[in-house]
Amino acid sequence: MSFNHQQKVYLPTDARTNQYITAEIKLTDALLNQYPDYATCYQALAKQFFELADKHDLRNVHVIANDKLPVVRFHTEAYCLETDQQVIFFYNPRYHEAQNLFARADYRTRKIRFLFLAVGDEVRANSATLHSQVQGLLAEFAPQLALEQPIKIRDHQHLTYDLFARAKGNKKTYGYKLRGIAQRYKARKCDLPEDVSALSYVTVTLPLGRRLKQRLGGDNNANYGAIYQKLQDSFQSAVAEQGLKRAAMVANGLLPLVRNSKFDRLSTDKGVQMLGFDPNTAEPQFLAHWQAENLVETAHFVVAAGAEDHTDAGFGRFMNEVEDALRQFARQIEIDGERQDMVVRFHQHISYKR
Repeated sequence: MSFNHQQKVYLPTDARTNQYITAEIKLTDALLNQYPDYATCYQALAKQFFELADKHDLRNVHVIANDKLPVVRFHTEAYCLETDQQVIFFYNPRYHEAQNLFARADYRTRKIRFLFLAVGDEVRANSATLHSQVQGLLAEFAPQLALEQPIKIRDHQHLTYDLFARAKGNKKTYGYKLRGIAQRYKARKCDLPEDVSALSYVTVTLPLGRRLKQRLGGDNNANYGAIYQKLQDSFQSAVAEQGLKRAAMVANGLLPLVRNSKFDRLSTDKGVQMLGFDPNTAEPQFLAHWQAENLVETAHFVVAAGAEDHTDAGFGRFMNEVEDALRQFARQIEIDGERQDMVVRFHQHISYKR
């Protein structure tokens, strides 16, 4: 493999891109005391927010005032699903626009999240523009919020594709360098503070179908430890062989969410499994979360990038190593790429306070 090829990863042309930004504030007494009750507060803030969103040409925005975690996924149809812990948004950035308030009139939320979903074509190429629009809106909105603490801004970007797209006939690819968000934004004159925190990682979704379970030893209907242990051993050996130091397997019904263990307090709630990795340590880190008596429909696998993977050339080499590890993993557990998907999602996050 040439050096230039190592710096790029070649993904199928139907890879999907997503971007969403959250701006989070605490609901303080000072803010709440401006209104007669919770419901009036939430509705008034949402009205101000939606008016500013229209002014700044932000066309898919939401207010979440019930302490639920937003989860964003691509779908050809637009709909929203609320669970006890999450608000899940399904939409196609090319076609769907919306404004919604998610709140309970009798509930005092700890935090209010203002959510911005990307719309239009070329989401990744236009990500800096969306971030600048959000910054402009918040600069106008902040004086109305009686803030006692800065606004916490998180920018989430996903690139999603099937590892086996070629086996299914989609042989066209496009080369990505996958530069860091801060690098891309700087090139597009979108200002970020010096202390911005960046995190990049890969998640893999593997449905545990009937055939796969049978191959992995799923004869015992009361104990599925053999299935999970085979998956864990195969995945752990594959990532280790590629020199990938930070990885995890989650098969407990929760959605994996990665944070920097050096800075973030980790707790598993909101229907997610928090995973903490230190990108600066040289020691291998492998986390596993599953129970032998609990058979889930889907297993998730995670590979987190380290400081050594954050280069000026981008994450192309890191993703090539991840893909090599995943193909080895698939061979070990005998995945048929023509008949089964292995959905790979490359996550890039930044966060800062303003």
